[in-house]
Amino acid sequence: MQQLINSYTDKLSAALRMDAMQQVPVLAEAMREAWRTQHTIYFCGNGGSAGNAIHLANDFLYGVGKEHGIGMRVESLSANAAVLTCLGNDIGYDRIYAEQLRVKADKGDVLVVLSGSGNSPNIVKALEMGNELGMTTFALLGYSGGKCKDLAQHPIHFPIDDMQIAEDLQLVIGHMCMQWLCEQKAS
Repeated sequence: MQQLINSYTDKLSAALRMDAMQQVPVLAEAMREAWRTQHTIYFCGNGGSAGNAIHLANDFLYGVGKEHGIGMRVESLSANAAVLTCLGNDIGYDRIYAEQLRVKADKGDVLVVLSGSGNSPNIVKALEMGNELGMTTFALLGYSGGKCKDLAQHPIHFPIDDMQIAEDLQLVIGHMCMQWLCEQKAS
């Protein structure tokens, strides 16, 4: 077990020193601008990344606003099981996020997709819809970055072949942005 612990922490530490970290301030500033202008930030992902999307939406909704009297408008598109199963059944799993954005999102909103591979069809379509709607789009990616690396206006790509490290980075980056925003004000 100690060998695994050492290997894992070494990989995570090395990932945190990658050039992708230079894009984190861009994400944080886009979130601050959305907060300031009362736009909405949308998160989505699959599997563990869906769990991370829900976790981060909670952090930004409550955690950032509790010190400043107003929280951020934020939503995880991964959170509503009834909506996900309805859309998956009626129009296809590949459109579960794009359709929610089509109905809810506005120009100037922010989309943050979380994906290990960057190739999940529902994540690809979410980015396509976000770009079409005039949203500011970000993608936190592992592996090769997949199709999302080219689709996102702001890819934050860690070229690592480890899903757990990729998912850890999603939360680490989200928590860094949250802590920074806690020190800021919406206006």
